[in-house]
Formats: sequence, C-alpha cells, structure tokens
Amino acid sequence: MTLQELRYVVALADLGHFGQAAEACFVSQSTLSTGLKKLEEFLGITLFDRSLKRVTPTPIGREIIDSARLILQEAERIRELARLSRDPMDRTVQLGVIPTLGPYYLPHALTMVHKLHPRLRLLLREVMTPHLLDDLTEGRLDGGLLALPIDDPTLEAVPLFVEPFLAAVPAAHALAKKREIHVDELAAAGLLLLEEGHCLRDQALEACRLEGLRSEEIRATSLETLRQMVGMGLGVTLMPALAGDGPKPTRRQVVLRPLAGVGAARTIGMVWRRRSPAAQTMARLARTLADYLPEGVLPVGT
Repeated sequence: MTLQELRYVVALADLGHFGQAAEACFVSQSTLSTGLKKLEEFLGITLFDRSLKRVTPTPIGREIIDSARLILQEAERIRELARLSRDPMDRTVQLGVIPTLGPYYLPHALTMVHKLHPRLRLLLREVMTPHLLDDLTEGRLDGGLLALPIDDPTLEAVPLFVEPFLAAVPAAHALAKKREIHVDELAAAGLLLLEEGHCLRDQALEACRLEGLRSEEIRATSLETLRQMVGMGLGVTLMPALAGDGPKPTRRQVVLRPLAGVGAARTIGMVWRRRSPAAQTMARLARTLADYLPEGVLPVGT
C-alpha cells in the first residue's frame, strides 16, 4: 500500500470517473486502474462499485477513503513542515472568502499582504460558508475568511475585526433625513434581506435582535442586487459597513445611516485546520490582517 495508491482512491471517490481521476493525478487511466486493483488485492476487498454510471465507493470503501484522506493530509503536513521551517510565508495558500465580504475587503487585504509578504501567493475562491467549511475540512482550502463564531473543534478561528451593520434606505425615503435609524423603524419600513441560505441574512437579524421577523417577500441573491432594490424604492435593508459605498450609479440613490443603540455588527475572522501544514502561515497572515484594518471596521474587543 503506497501513498500514490491512496491518492488514486481519493481522486476517484471525489470525481467518480476513472479518466478524470487519472487526469487529476497526472497519470494514465490504465496506471490508475492498475494501482487501484493492486490496492484492492492487497486489502482483499472491493473499494468501488463499478456497475453504476458514476463510480461509487462501497460501504467499507467509504471508511477506507476517509482514512486515506487523513493519511494524505498528514503526509503533506510532514512535507510542508520541512519546507515551511525555512520561510512559512514563502508558499501558495488556497483561501476561501464568503461572497458578502470578498469584493469589499479583499482589495485592501491583498494590497497589505503583497506589501508585507511578497513571497506569499494567495489563490482565492469565493464560496458560501457551508461549502467553505466543507472544503476546509477536506483539505481543498488552507483557510477561510468568514463571519464568526464557528463551532468546529478541528478548526482554529482567529477574530480579525468587527464590522458594523448600517441601515440602507432610498434617498427619497423619510428615514434618509435622520442621522441615526432605530432598528424598529427599519423593520417597519419594509426590510429586504438576502434569500435563505445566505449567512449574512441570519447574522443581520441576530445582531439587530430581529429573530423571527418576516421580511418582504422580495429577496435578493447578492448584496449588489439588494442595494439596487433599495435604490429603486422597493424597501430598506441592513448593509455591512465594508459594502457601504457601493458602485457610483447607486450612491445617490441609497443613503446609509448608523443604527441607533443596538451596536449591531458581525465579527470577521480567519479559520484553518489546527493540524494543517499551513497553520503557521495562516496564523501570521491573520496577525497581519488584524494589524492593518480597513476604514469602517473596529478592532476586536472595542
């Protein structure tokens, strides 16, 4: 049993196709098939059901594949520990970012990272929180930027900053004349929110103590769609501070005001696997991001 054979098994489990798995492992399909057959003969069991349209692990195959993933992660950790002992910031990092943060925070973050860690290469993927956590757990990502808290003992989570929520109202709305807007006023004005499945929806309602509120039936799929809906006078919404300005065409149509009293905000943090070979890199990257904050957010603990 070799590491390469375990790589074949995991690739086939993920892709469900011999040709695609072989391509992902940079070998011919016959080489992958031979390696898999050799492993099955060594173990004396069948790892995959080949009679289906998509190659599917057998019940015992699933258990072995889970163990194979852990073995491969530990092997990679050994290799990375040796390399990172020379310079933990000289590497490539696969980083996931939630969609309600990425477009507004990354321009600032990438500028600082490139300046302070020029040899660190960030490969970014915008992905919603549940998929980000799955990809992180299974090793497809090294780390993630998302809203805390995260309840997973296998992950290290470091808070970076606190991002307040702002009230966003149409420029012609009566609330636009106020310096601050109370949450109950916002709720009574026809609150628009992101559709179900977006973490920001739940974060905003919880932070503003609006759990159970029935929002308008019209729901947006992104913050920019939500902003445009407010600009058209369809309602009001809650907007995270970093997304405040928005594109020029909507700046005159949407007015942003602080929320009175409640201190509504979300905490943005960085997460990574505790036993990841990139753990030292991610910890230093988190310290850098926490030390150099963009305008509009607050340090943790304030």
